[in-house]
Amino acid sequence: MTSLENSIYIIYYRCDDFVVNDTKMGLVQKVREHLQSLENSALALDRHRKRKLLESSSNSSKLVKDSGVVTAHCATGLRNLGNTCFMNAILQSLSNIQQFCCYFKELPAVELRSGKTAGRRMYHTRSQGDTSVSLVEEFRKTLCSLWQGSQTAFSPDSLFYVVWKIMPNFRGYQQQDAHEFMRYLLDHLHLELQGNHSRVIMSTLSEGGLQSSPGDKCCINGTSTIVTSVFGGVLQNEVNCLICGTESKKFDPFLDLSLDIPSQFRNKRTKNMENGPICTLQDCLRSFTDLEELDDTELYMCHKCKKRQKSTKKFWIQKLPKVLCLHLKRFHWTAYLRNKVDTYVEFPLRGLDMKCYLLEPENMGPESCLYDLAAVVVHHGSGVGSGHYTAYASHEDRWFHFNDSTVTLADEDAVAKAKAYILFYVERQAPASADAKL
Repeated sequence: MTSLENSIYIIYYRCDDFVVNDTKMGLVQKVREHLQSLENSALALDRHRKRKLLESSSNSSKLVKDSGVVTAHCATGLRNLGNTCFMNAILQSLSNIQQFCCYFKELPAVELRSGKTAGRRMYHTRSQGDTSVSLVEEFRKTLCSLWQGSQTAFSPDSLFYVVWKIMPNFRGYQQQDAHEFMRYLLDHLHLELQGNHSRVIMSTLSEGGLQSSPGDKCCINGTSTIVTSVFGGVLQNEVNCLICGTESKKFDPFLDLSLDIPSQFRNKRTKNMENGPICTLQDCLRSFTDLEELDDTELYMCHKCKKRQKSTKKFWIQKLPKVLCLHLKRFHWTAYLRNKVDTYVEFPLRGLDMKCYLLEPENMGPESCLYDLAAVVVHHGSGVGSGHYTAYASHEDRWFHFNDSTVTLADEDAVAKAKAYILFYVERQAPASADAKL
């Protein structure tokens, strides 16, 4: 038995499973009740102390400052359940993508069939055909628990339990890759929204008179969900045979773009000019989209030449998403281990211009190619299997630093100096025209 941030679990290592809130086990229940009593006493004392601080501070309706830690109005931390900082950083980032977060928070609660064990809900993978599990529902409940003004960190144990059940790669308590988790999470949310769950939701929305924009609803044919509506873009991949000149084009949908840090910047760790120019996000984007000659291990099968030939490759962005997610490839495999590229990459907080990477930029409006930063995930440490993840996110024109249970205010300089791992940029909305206002 182990206790992680006041949450009680029984872990069975032989079958790689664990029990949450099993009320039939008397020992666990007694320990839980004792810990809950201690926690309630501590919380009551903490609330009394903070109430006194609130009464003596003129701006206390917004912030409470205590030994350098800022508890922000509405900002709630997430408890670490045992090396789950990778999950917490992604959840906090997604909770600040407003059009994505609001969609889930406005969904009606889904009643799940309870299991046979009293005191806890049994979850099984959807692949087994059991409708008692819903990643969408647990994700919705987690988002609803954030930004509600609670000064107590929320424990995402129910969501983590479902993650264990439907994403076997993330079972256990070892450190995981935040980007890999984000992709699995978005993919599984998308798949579940495409299934029966989405039809139940849309039926309930209709009966309840709730409205949602067409782009946010799951399409009738199941090809689109809020995931693809918000994060979905399209790349055009052009390959040219260097022998006969045959050109091949194909379109690839994407939810995020993984960008290499150019090799000339690999040893540039700090934000200064001492060791040459600073690597910028634009350098990484240019490296991703520039014309590239494929090496001998990637020979192109030319249909005209009827054999594999040397060729060039180039990416264009055919369609930009509403939220542009950029992943900097900081981890690289060597012969024996996975190294981290600790290079500082300069990125804009406002006005990232994507026009020069578009296939047809002339068809875009002046504001539709500009993006403003909403959140950034940072990896602290030397390797993917170790270290720590935190996130910076913007909420109502203020930046916050989310470090598991702790939430602090952050200034823009601190955000700009972060060694970004994942960046979330939101499309800037064009100002309303005078005619529209009339």
